[in-house]
Amino acid sequence: MNNTIQTAVVGVTGYAGAELARLLLHHPRLKGTPPAFAGRVDQKDIARGGVPLAEIHPQLAGGFSGQLTMQPFSWNLLADLGVDLLFLATPHEQSREWVPEALARGLRVIDLSGAWRLEEAANRAVYGFDDEDSQQAAEIQAQAVYGLPELHRAQIAGARLVANPGCYATSVILALKPLVAAGLVDLDHGIVADSKSGVSGAGKSPTAKTHFMYAADNLSAYGVFTHRHTGELLEQIGVDSSEIVFTPHLLPIPRGILSTIYVHFRKPQTAAGVSRVYRDFFAGSPMVRLYDKSLPQIQYVARTNYADIGFLLDADGRRAVIVSCLDNLLKGASSQAVQNMNVMLGWREAEGLE
Repeated sequence: MNNTIQTAVVGVTGYAGAELARLLLHHPRLKGTPPAFAGRVDQKDIARGGVPLAEIHPQLAGGFSGQLTMQPFSWNLLADLGVDLLFLATPHEQSREWVPEALARGLRVIDLSGAWRLEEAANRAVYGFDDEDSQQAAEIQAQAVYGLPELHRAQIAGARLVANPGCYATSVILALKPLVAAGLVDLDHGIVADSKSGVSGAGKSPTAKTHFMYAADNLSAYGVFTHRHTGELLEQIGVDSSEIVFTPHLLPIPRGILSTIYVHFRKPQTAAGVSRVYRDFFAGSPMVRLYDKSLPQIQYVARTNYADIGFLLDADGRRAVIVSCLDNLLKGASSQAVQNMNVMLGWREAEGLE
């Protein structure tokens, strides 16, 4: 496809929406064709043609970006603007409602919510979707592609609906999938994934546990055995719930995820051998950086579009500690969505991201 593609973002007001807007506004293939922005607009703002983007996110002011507005959402608006590709940075329930209409209208969709990530009903139960038993939902779920290019690049290229992965899930899946797929991991010993995220991972709406007085100078576990991203780990890594324990934590920093993952191997491994597994698996994956002589840190990935992975083996080569880091608002959300767009449209995967 050519570079006259018209994109639209619904849900630009959030943290991930702001990053998505920034990336699309600076994408080399979209110069001269800025994204349209739509959402909920108060009556007082409709009269002036919507809410200026620079008022929502002042950091995006300047140049022609200062002339863009968030207009009241309607399907007619998207049709009038000639939108080809729709990004939904909306709540799960909203995406669940709107995706069927978007597909029926011929739009291609990248959904940043969890609405269509999970193939198995038992894993989707955590969301409690009202349409769970409908034929329409089943048909749409069947065509949704899990949007992790490092695993599903070929399927994403032809997809009409891409379900952008969760941020925690991305960090854990990328670290574990190569080793599990190669048959190295002794699943009977179990895997422990201990993940920590900055406060922005909880979204923009404040809660009792994300405001400054709770989060600052604190570290807390939450969602133990119940976190929504667990199903993604099971389905994408290919493990059973009895074979992995995933525990997320709230880290008192604005952004970033660090996952520390503990595995046993079926037989002793060498560092060179494990490194080779990772490098073979991620050959041609420009947004993954592999560490051989040190371990990743959040400060190395914050405000970048990369996922960083490193590991260390114990003395006998039977156990490994893997550290996986990414920016939850970028490779964990918006830049992953742009990466998926690049793959869907046949552009260079890292275009606009390096």
